Amino acid sequence: MPIDDSLPFQPINIAVLTVSDTRTLADDRSGQTLVDRIQAAGHRVADRKIVKDDVETISGQLEAWIDDPQVDAVITTGGTGVTGRDVTPEAFQRVWEKEIPGFGELFRWLSFQSIGTSTIQSRATAGVARGTYLFALPGSTGAVKDGWDKILKDQLDSRHKPCNFVELMPRLAER
Repeated sequence: MPIDDSLPFQPINIAVLTVSDTRTLADDRSGQTLVDRIQAAGHRVADRKIVKDDVETISGQLEAWIDDPQVDAVITTGGTGVTGRDVTPEAFQRVWEKEIPGFGELFRWLSFQSIGTSTIQSRATAGVARGTYLFALPGSTGAVKDGWDKILKDQLDSRHKPCNFVELMPRLAER
């Protein structure tokens, strides 16, 4: 679907969270890949953190960003697999009000084209909490590139047609 260049681009504020027991800012390639792509698209990185694979810690950081009016969306990388330490989807479920099931479905469909049936191990997910978008990507740089380049870059561009997430932002907290 096309970008309508006659419309103004509206940058949004995106927080990046890496979920890992081992990564630091110095070796967090997936988080840095997200930061680079967010900035290249014209958006602002509102914050960036690394937290351990722990439901309370992840959901606590999500809650802090959800409550921050300077954060429009959160993208996480890591913790979406099926091992015992992979708990990012469980943390998302604690905080979101609405799931966006199509995000994970589309991510796995696109990922299948790159990694085949191994995509079935991904529990990529998304939702909305109190007016903030939440997106969980796997921890590999390939998965981050697929998620940003093939889904989020367009859906977070206010000029994307026929519709996009940005145009819905003023109405996300409606009751």
